[in-house]
Amino acid sequence: MSTATPLIDRINPDALARPSGFTHAVRYGNTIHLSGQTAMDAKGQIVDGDIVDQFSQAMTNVLTALRAAGGAPEDLLSVRIYLLDIPGYQARGAEIGQIWRELCGRAYPAMTGVGVTALWQSEALIEIEAVAACRS
Repeated sequence: MSTATPLIDRINPDALARPSGFTHAVRYGNTIHLSGQTAMDAKGQIVDGDIVDQFSQAMTNVLTALRAAGGAPEDLLSVRIYLLDIPGYQARGAEIGQIWRELCGRAYPAMTGVGVTALWQSEALIEIEAVAACRS
């Protein structure tokens, strides 16, 4: 009986800014670990806008990496959101929830919101990381 170890696949989609010192997605078997994504565009610049705009771009980046690794939004197991301004995020919760439903549907994974004092890019207001389990 073979007990072959699944390969580790490191995925860096061309649609995302080129990573430096990390990988956008790592797939091991059916599990996908998604690196923290800010509201960075493909050129490596944080998009203009407020927390809602940055949430939309950061979540789109997470989903871009997830799809490149063979997953889909409904495969998300957990999502961690790092925030500079928790009250500001909460005040815009209805708009953020609408963006979630547009991007991911009504499948809600386990989620955590964490208040932080800074993120890697000084212009970033939010960073989102996730773990998924593909069905295929």
